Amino acid sequence: MQDSLPLDLKGAKPQAIMDIWYPGSQGGAATANLLFGEVSPGGKLPYTWVRNIGQIPTIYSHLTTHQPKSFGERYWNEPSAPTYPFGYGLSYSSFAFSNLRVGKASVAPGEGVPVSVEVRNTGTVKADEVAQLYIHQRYGTAARPVRELKGFERVTLAPGETRTVRFTLTPKDLTYWASSTKSYVQDETTFDLYAGGDSTAALTTTFEVRKP
Repeated sequence: MQDSLPLDLKGAKPQAIMDIWYPGSQGGAATANLLFGEVSPGGKLPYTWVRNIGQIPTIYSHLTTHQPKSFGERYWNEPSAPTYPFGYGLSYSSFAFSNLRVGKASVAPGEGVPVSVEVRNTGTVKADEVAQLYIHQRYGTAARPVRELKGFERVTLAPGETRTVRFTLTPKDLTYWASSTKSYVQDETTFDLYAGGDSTAALTTTFEVRKP
């Protein structure tokens, strides 16, 4: 069996791409409804779309490099950042995220962390957005990925409507397997939170895990 290869889209310059893999028996009708604006698309990529086949594998949850600020500049002839990041997707509307908040600035190990963020439809049509919550653990028993998806929720918003989306980070969300200890650990540390429409979300805040 031939290995499947990623599609190289760097030569294509469309205003949008409708990615329809296995639409089923009603796929034609669903596609027509999307193309003619009967409904607004709201799908999100469940993977990172690489810029060049020679750059794979590229994952959003990679470890911090020795030059984190220039991570996307690995090659001299083109960026190494993905063409489309994990969680990315377009709509016939636009959205803005604001007021990312945590219920407590500091929690004890084993406590949950309530998180909320406001999502506003800044466009002119009713549409769906998928609010995504990512974490980054700054330090601990082992190196941790730059971002990890820990929550997402689809919301349908009318033009101009704002809604507060709420998440709860559980102790399990903040725990990981450490090969050095051969056990699951939850470190006392600082976490960065990010919320937005894909894995490059810029809206951020922090909280700490500390023993009382």
